[in-house]
Amino acid sequence: MFFSKPGEYEPCGMLSIGHVILLTITICAIIVAIKFTKIQNKEDLRKIIRNITIIAWCMEIIKIIFNLCIGNANNINTYVPLYYCSILLYAGLFSSFGKGIIKRVGDVFLATGALVGGVTFLFFPTTSLPAYPMFHYISVQSFAYHGMMIYLAVLIIKNNYIELENKDIIYYFGFFIVICCIALIFNNIFGSNLMFISQNFPNTIVNVIYTFSGKFFTPIMILCQATLPFYAVYLVLNINRKQNKGDNNAVTYIRSKEKITK
Repeated sequence: MFFSKPGEYEPCGMLSIGHVILLTITICAIIVAIKFTKIQNKEDLRKIIRNITIIAWCMEIIKIIFNLCIGNANNINTYVPLYYCSILLYAGLFSSFGKGIIKRVGDVFLATGALVGGVTFLFFPTTSLPAYPMFHYISVQSFAYHGMMIYLAVLIIKNNYIELENKDIIYYFGFFIVICCIALIFNNIFGSNLMFISQNFPNTIVNVIYTFSGKFFTPIMILCQATLPFYAVYLVLNINRKQNKGDNNAVTYIRSKEKITK
């Protein structure tokens, strides 16, 4: 069963008991991993990013080999790593081994896109559970992979690995557009739907965008993914930062008044 072909066993399905079990296990694993991860400095976190990236690539390569072995060579949708969450593979390399702007590009995606993409998938695993049983490599791999995305993002944010700025949208946007351009080339040549930007993807949020956007589906889909995840994280962090700053100012003011009184 663990390496069975699609259709050989009844798929787990979304919002099923199997989905809840995988979701619960993944969330618990993320919490435990974060709790027991000891980070003394930024170099420690960079090593963790590098190790997770290597593990993610190994898992992805096994996934590619599996799909080729079961006869999916003609369906590049199943094995070419050009989807939103696949960007982790490249961002991880940039962050781990890059310098300057290249490293910043990787860091920004890991702090924003990895968090949004990981959380979204855990609740809507549209690319695994509708086709495979719970105890299958693709199902287990997908939850472990996206769990690692969240794990890295939380560590980066929690430990202030980077201070996210509004101008970082340039790095996020540019990186994403490059990935989309490559995906579009594949889609036009092979009739695929990499990055979900060329065709409809029924029973998902993509279907809603496809229905209302019509002939503008591709640019709207690209624009949404190239901006919304970044700003979703950035705005929340910015609000939290301002709130903490206000609290610190209030504490400083109270202490100064107490000194004057004494």
